[in-house]
Parts: sequence; C-alpha cells; structure tokens
Amino acid sequence: MGITIRRPTDKEFASFYAGYIGLVPDGDLLRSLEQQMHDTQALLRPIGEEKSKFRYAAGKWSVRGVVGHMADSERVFTYRALRFARGDATLLPGYDEKAWGELSSAHSRTLASLLDDFQSLRAATLSLFRSFSEEEWGRAGNANNVAITVRALGYVVAGHERHHVNILKQRYLTP
Repeated sequence: MGITIRRPTDKEFASFYAGYIGLVPDGDLLRSLEQQMHDTQALLRPIGEEKSKFRYAAGKWSVRGVVGHMADSERVFTYRALRFARGDATLLPGYDEKAWGELSSAHSRTLASLLDDFQSLRAATLSLFRSFSEEEWGRAGNANNVAITVRALGYVVAGHERHHVNILKQRYLTP
C-alpha cells in the first residue's frame, strides 16, 4: 500500500515492550521484517541438527526451543494485531511463554522443519501487515491487561526476534 509505519510513541505500549521496540532500526518496518527473515535463516540453517539441540545452561531452551518460541510469540503478536486492526475490543489474555516452551514439540522436531515453519509464518506476517491501512496501524486493543497499538505490535514482532537472535549469537553460537 506504500504507507510509512512510523515508530510507536511510548504511549502506545507498556514499558516492558520498550526493550524490544528499541532494538528495531529506524526505517521501513516491513523491509526490516523481511530482511530479518533472510538473516535469521542464514544464521541458523548452517548450524545443523546436532548443534541445534544445544542448551547453554540447565533449564534453558535449546536452539530449537528458541526458534519454536520465536514462532509461537510471533503468532500471538500477529493475532493480537489482527484483532485490534479489525476494531475488536475484546480483552485478550496473556500467555505463559515458559509453560508453552515446556509443552512445545520443538525439541522433537528438526531444526530444518522449525525454520521452514518460521519462514512461512514470517511470510504470512508480512502479508497481513501489508494489508493494514494507516488507520488500522493506529488502532489499539488490550492484551494481558495492557493497551497496545497495532503499530507497536509490529515493532514488537521485529524487536522480539532481534532480541532472541542476539541471545542465540551470544550464548549459543559462539565458538
């Protein structure tokens, strides 16, 4: 549609999202999301199935678990964005990412299948986000007892992935 998705103001989201939003570079959000998709795939595909089982500490997710968590979270954030873009005022619940991670089948799947899924998910996220009008990007809703705009959720999607990719680089993929 050719609209510019401006960075959300701090009044558009709860303060705990500021760290994610702050990780998103200035510029075109949709291009950034598309580039992330390619960069994350290029970073993780070469590590192989055996290394994808690595956990940097007891009780931490494996690389596979992190990829599964990124996909789960993106699904939650984009579902919220869709509901709010459509003007749905229903109060949406939060989710417990740790409980989801424990119950996830990510550890029994191959890294390749998780990355294929994440790539398909990101393509769907981009398709959805490209369909939003400027008015829809500005709409807000309430999830987990906090108000947030669709625009802020778009930035949270990008920042959440960047946050976890940074952790993967620092704690999982260092020689």
